Amino acid sequence: MTTIDADQVVRHAAEADLPWVDVTGGIWLQVLRVDPANGIWVVRNRFEPGARVQTHRHTGPVDGFTIAGRWHYLEYDFFSTAGSYIREPAGSVHTLDVPADNGEVTDVLFVMEGVNLNLAPDGSVESVTDGVGTLAAYEALAVAQGFGRPTGVLVG
Repeated sequence: MTTIDADQVVRHAAEADLPWVDVTGGIWLQVLRVDPANGIWVVRNRFEPGARVQTHRHTGPVDGFTIAGRWHYLEYDFFSTAGSYIREPAGSVHTLDVPADNGEVTDVLFVMEGVNLNLAPDGSVESVTDGVGTLAAYEALAVAQGFGRPTGVLVG
């Protein structure tokens, strides 16, 4: 009989075990994976038309894939639409914005390394967001919104 190393087991996160929580401001969150040892976190966000995320700087690179809708960074002249893929370098600063005239909810998958430094208008760091903190907030919101503690998040 072959023994399978625990690191080689494929893990699965089912949509039914990962509730969408209302973060406020037209932003919904689903946490898929958090790897504290490597500083990696994977989330899906749904943004209602007119939603805007605070200006922030990443300490590590970020990959993003747009599943539905349309969004952009105020600091750039391109729009990400369904099927678009982006790669953000560490140190990039931007403000995610979903136009108010969007005809649909925007759905984006992000794979992040490191932390987000949330910036005040003067450019100073106002707060820090990381995978572990995002998972804790996600779990607390899920419980508060009547879903119970999510059972599908892949940790590690």
